[in-house]
Amino acid sequence: MNDSFDRYQCQMALPGFGTSSQELLNNAKVLIIGMGGLGCPAAQYLTSCGVGTIGIADDDIVSLSNLHRQILYTPDDIGLPKVEVAAKKLQSQNPSISVIPYKLRVSSSNIMELISEYDLMIEGTDNFETKCLLNDACVLAGKPLVYGAIYQHEGQVSIWNVLQENGTYSPNYRDVFPNAEESQVPNCREGGVIPTLAGIVGCMQANEAIKYLTRSEDILAGKLWMINLISGKTQIIKLRNKATEITSLPQSVPDITFKEFREHQTDFEIIDVRTVSEHQNFNIGGKNIPLDELQNHFKELSNISLPIITYCQSGKRSSEAVHLIKKYFPEKEVFSLQGGLNAIHQ
Repeated sequence: MNDSFDRYQCQMALPGFGTSSQELLNNAKVLIIGMGGLGCPAAQYLTSCGVGTIGIADDDIVSLSNLHRQILYTPDDIGLPKVEVAAKKLQSQNPSISVIPYKLRVSSSNIMELISEYDLMIEGTDNFETKCLLNDACVLAGKPLVYGAIYQHEGQVSIWNVLQENGTYSPNYRDVFPNAEESQVPNCREGGVIPTLAGIVGCMQANEAIKYLTRSEDILAGKLWMINLISGKTQIIKLRNKATEITSLPQSVPDITFKEFREHQTDFEIIDVRTVSEHQNFNIGGKNIPLDELQNHFKELSNISLPIITYCQSGKRSSEAVHLIKKYFPEKEVFSLQGGLNAIHQ
């Protein structure tokens, strides 16, 4: 046995695993997009099991509200970039692998280059825009994507776009959720999430990655695994392949940095799409129109002649707001504040 594989003896003792499967993991390259509640446990277990190269991409910083479910981080990490903290800790966890941090916001302009060097993608994002973008990029590149989603007490996992023996690909995200970009499900901060769910779903994503990379036949391609932590029930449903046609990437939401915002603040109409209580606690000006009430203010928005900047805490809700406004007013110039209010402290 390879001396460098001594730490993996327990998994290599599994029937049908052995040195050959460990070699496959050692030679594999996995990219994790989103180092939050799902990305943290997925990254930790892929690191511990010996995946040779792990890329981690995220532009967010660690905040206090992350800590209840993103247990890779500590209070000392608050205010620091997630990928920098995570890369250091993961590399320390297993010095024999390579961890590559990408401190960036994944967009239509960089996604194809970003995924080009990797065998498998894992998405740990919490907004529909990025989920659709990652899905479409992987379909265009012919690469598999491990999907995960959590909300309150419920979670889902699948693996999209896996090449089948007959030359076709297993269902992708748009096959299963064709109108995902029009959905407005609250994020974890607004809708809530039990922290253990993030760990369970993130570990299931890592498990699917290990199975795929070691060429297991029983993976979740064409299937959707679901769990409810209140009842404790899990189920797997079979998915239909609708062969949704994807020929190009959706354009990412245009954003503006906080520096640019400060320099040209008077040139924009500013809208805070956070809740009323968040706005009252702290804001940087502008009208407060919560995201879930935005459609009720379309008449007011139609009379705005200036370009619009929307903002929230992290940039996720404001990106959704941009999509919504552009859907009804395609001629308007609308931007999202990059990184949200978190960017002020970076």
